Amino acid sequence: MKNKQAELIKQLTDKQLLYNLFLTQIILLTLAVFLGIILFKERSAFFDLFIFDDLNILLIGIPAGIVVVLIDILLMKVTPSSYQDDGGINERIFSHLSYTMIFVVALVVAISEEVLFRGVLQTHFGLLWTSIIFAAVHYRYLFNWFLFLNVLVLSFFIGLLFEWTNNIMVTITAHFLIDFILGIIIRSKKQTGLSKKGGDLYESSTKE
Repeated sequence: MKNKQAELIKQLTDKQLLYNLFLTQIILLTLAVFLGIILFKERSAFFDLFIFDDLNILLIGIPAGIVVVLIDILLMKVTPSSYQDDGGINERIFSHLSYTMIFVVALVVAISEEVLFRGVLQTHFGLLWTSIIFAAVHYRYLFNWFLFLNVLVLSFFIGLLFEWTNNIMVTITAHFLIDFILGIIIRSKKQTGLSKKGGDLYESSTKE
């Protein structure tokens, strides 16, 4: 199953992969709206979850996102590279994007996923089931126990932020920062690798 997924990904161009990412987020957001209409008795109850003038966005959302990124960086350094193998999807998505597009992708993903999982599902089905569904939806992680555990713990953590603050803007902020910063790190690593490879090729050609 994992091999089939990897082969399918290889057949997609970078543009097609990005298109599929946005399509997935649109589907999640549409699902959130549909379920929200069914599950929320009053529309105001949903909109009350968005508190824009809440200091917790700065005091909890931003630090939480940064802490998760620092832990991820540490895990990348101390664990085998196979533990971080998601089939190359994240690298394919972020390595060729501009910083502006990384910002857009991270923002779209953060909004669509948090509205659905925290705003709709966790509000009605609780932290445990929402976290399990969140991890399961990230299909490519199911074939790597470390990444699956990672995303499951991350979902619990973000879910706890929502439980503590009852403000979806806090979780959107944290989720956005995690994806945005890691996206930049992936892009930077790829560009550095290409520059180094180009330099090595130049040195080899001058020696011949």
